[in-house]
Parts: sequence; C-alpha cells; structure tokens
Amino acid sequence: MPTVLLLKGFRFFFYSNESGEPIHVHIMKGEDEGKIWLEPSMEIAYLHRFTNSEAKDILDIIKENSEYFKQRWNEYFG
Repeated sequence: MPTVLLLKGFRFFFYSNESGEPIHVHIMKGEDEGKIWLEPSMEIAYLHRFTNSEAKDILDIIKENSEYFKQRWNEYFG
C-alpha cells in the first residue's frame, strides 16, 4: 500500500493489487475513506464520511497533484 502524498491530514495511496484498474488514488483520514479516478477523467468513485469541506480539499489537492499521482502510479505499476 504505497503512500504517495501526506497533506492536510489526508493520506493519498494506492493498493498494490489494483494495477488492472484505470489510474486512481485512495484517500484516508482517520476512519474516513475515498477513491478518486484520475483517468479517463477525474471522477469521484466514493468519499465516505468526509465533510463537504474535506471533500473540496481532497478534490483541490488531486487537481493540483494529478500529474504527480499519475507518474507515481506508472512508476509503481509499470
């Protein structure tokens, strides 16, 4: 489960067994969890228990770092 970014209390990571899926990132903060697709376009798969403010922060962070997440995905899964 490689962590690719820690920011504002959010942990952005990949599960190591998901190379067959389109590029995406998982998010955790405490008991809250989410998954955002990065390709073919950015789309929320789910955001469980995050507040609206946290969801906005998550989406802003992903927009700002989407190329970084994609690069890390490709490096990890090859």
